[in-house]
Amino acid sequence: MSDAISCGSRLMQLLRAYGVDTVFGMPGVHTLEAYRGMNAAGIRHIGVRHEQGAGFMADGYARMSGRPGVCLLISGPGVTNAATPLGQAYSDSVPVLLISSVAANKDLGMGRGRLHEITDQSQVTAPLTAFSAIASDPEQVRELVARAFAVFETGRPRPVHISIPLDVFKAMDDKPVTRRSARGRPAPVAEDAAEAAKLLASAKRPVIIAGGGSLGASDRLRKLAEMVGAAVVPTIAGKGAIPDSHPLALEATLDRPATQALIASADVVLCIGTELAEPDIWLDGPLPMTGKIIRIDIDAAALARDYDATVALHADSSEAIDMILSALPQVTAGGFSGSNEIASVRATERAALTPLERKHVKVLDALRRALPADGVVYTDMTQLAYTGYAFFPTERPKQWFFPAGYGTLGYALPAAIGGQIAAPDRPVMAIVGDGGFQFTLQELGTAVEQKLPLVVLLWNNDSLAQIRDGMIARDIPTIGVNQHNPDFIKLAEAYGCLTASPQSTGELEAALRDGFSAQRPTVVVLREDAAFLRQD
Repeated sequence: MSDAISCGSRLMQLLRAYGVDTVFGMPGVHTLEAYRGMNAAGIRHIGVRHEQGAGFMADGYARMSGRPGVCLLISGPGVTNAATPLGQAYSDSVPVLLISSVAANKDLGMGRGRLHEITDQSQVTAPLTAFSAIASDPEQVRELVARAFAVFETGRPRPVHISIPLDVFKAMDDKPVTRRSARGRPAPVAEDAAEAAKLLASAKRPVIIAGGGSLGASDRLRKLAEMVGAAVVPTIAGKGAIPDSHPLALEATLDRPATQALIASADVVLCIGTELAEPDIWLDGPLPMTGKIIRIDIDAAALARDYDATVALHADSSEAIDMILSALPQVTAGGFSGSNEIASVRATERAALTPLERKHVKVLDALRRALPADGVVYTDMTQLAYTGYAFFPTERPKQWFFPAGYGTLGYALPAAIGGQIAAPDRPVMAIVGDGGFQFTLQELGTAVEQKLPLVVLLWNNDSLAQIRDGMIARDIPTIGVNQHNPDFIKLAEAYGCLTASPQSTGELEAALRDGFSAQRPTVVVLREDAAFLRQD
């Protein structure tokens, strides 16, 4: 039996046993016992400037690494500040573990006005998590951590919140830590896979819609598409599931008319790991599909939602595609192979770009030239990114991260910090707008402190432009959308960042390349009305 230590110290050992080596957080008087044992457990702490930043960093870390991102925060305001990152992680199926303090067991629900008190803290985050629970003793801490990692490893990887009462943090714990093995993800039913293979093999116009749940099966997905000649349309979360340069690939234009028309004409549509949610299609109702539908999803509820599927496989996408490939005949109908129809649809979508979107594409093309092949982009909710999720070329999975479902502002900078921490040898950049940047810009301090070669491209139009444009289109007064901005260059320099204000495409590319090799962050401010962007 090991020597007794505080439950907070034992918690750090427990996390390490589950493979956690980094925690994002802000120390508080109620979480001190966790910090007591952090160094001894071999866990690195990344200190943040705001609890929201900790949540987004954990999200960005998880998306890049494929491992759960962990944040450690105080009860009350720490939890409510982290609620927005939990909502984003829930919407985008990201494994984030929030561990927080909560009032001592004897004070729970008593309304005594204790510091940071919430009447029922677990209920605050319950709608934003796979589960939110309070550990009443050290044994329940072990139990709930095990359950959290079971969620991450066996099902749809949504966030989890574990609250630990103050008296439990301090309680002595003499039991050694062990990692419990979770069962694997659900396996496909062979008969269903065979039926899916039969439909795909006979299809004349097969289409695959590749969602975020397909990213881990990208090689298999490409092989399947090539065997049956399927056009592949990635969702925003599925961007990179197939290289944009592949002749069967459409860009992430699921929300655009020509791509939707192609899908409507398909005789078989295979949907892999996608809800086909509103931010994917931007339609009032379901995506029009007249062909037979095959769905593969690890979330059983998604298989029965909104669409009538001819075949539904409740399974991990890799295993399901493998089984379908094994059941395919050697000769199929051919589909779109050898056709120029996909290239024509892509050209049609590009030709329909608005003048503002063409300006965006000019910037995005410069970014693509400057960003190394293994580079990664985290984006905020900003018009440049709205164009970019469709038209920024990617050749690999997990190179473009966008907060699609929850749609929060302020995501990109802290998430990119988390991504850079997870992959220090890969070039990482954040695309932010002037409005959203001000939600979390204080995390520049974290990036400087960690000496990250992170590049932040700030798209500045002195407004909340998407909302402003919507007001103008509806003949609504432009109230609250034309904010006063600071001098972003001086602000970034005050934090210790390098800065650039490019006045040409060449200067933009040079600033980005220099930033990726720097020993601290670089903020590149690019005005939407820059003269060189007005030139054709």
